[in-house]
Amino acid sequence: MKIERFAIPGLILLEPARHGDTRGFFSEVFNRQRFAEAGIPTEFVQDNHSLSREKGVVRGLHFQMPPHAQGKLVRVPRGAVLDVAVDLRMGSPTYGRHEAVVLSAENWRQLWIPPGFAHGFVTLEPDTEMLYKVDAFYNREADRSLRWNDPVLDISWGISESEAILSEKDRAAPLLADLPPAFRWEG
Repeated sequence: MKIERFAIPGLILLEPARHGDTRGFFSEVFNRQRFAEAGIPTEFVQDNHSLSREKGVVRGLHFQMPPHAQGKLVRVPRGAVLDVAVDLRMGSPTYGRHEAVVLSAENWRQLWIPPGFAHGFVTLEPDTEMLYKVDAFYNREADRSLRWNDPVLDISWGISESEAILSEKDRAAPLLADLPPAFRWEG
C-alpha cells in the first residue's frame, strides 16, 4: 500500500495494491495492522455509502462537533470525485487551509480525514459512489456544515456556482468566519 502525507498534518492518502488478471482484480482495502502503523485509528464503527446520479453534485463541507467528531476513511468504487478536507482545528498552523485530491475507481486511492476537518466532494462523473468508514456514530445534533464556496477557503472545485447541485442544507451553510470554535489543535 502506498502512503502519502500532506502539508496539513493528519491527512493521509492511501493507495491499496490491486492484483488483477483477465477475471478481474483483488485488493485489500483495509488492514487493521497496516492502518495502525500509518497512524490511522482502526476502530471504525459505521460504514456509509452514497450515490450521486449527476456530475457536479457537491456534498459538504460536513463535520460533527465534539464529542461526536468523526474521522473518515473515504474511497470511490465507481466514478470519480474531487475530495476536499478543510482544517478546522483552532490554533493549527494550517487552520482554514484545505487539501483536494481526485479519488476514483480508476486510481483506487483512499483519503483519511481525521476529526477536526470539514469534508466534502464534487462528483466528476455521473453515477458516482462514495464509501465512508467512520470512527464515531452519526449524531444529528452534532452535524454541521461549512459553506462549500466560502471565498476565504479559495477551493477550486472545477465547477461554477450555477453548475453545482447542492442540498438546501449545504447551500445555506455558514462561512468559516461564522463558525464557532469546535476543535483545538493539539500539535
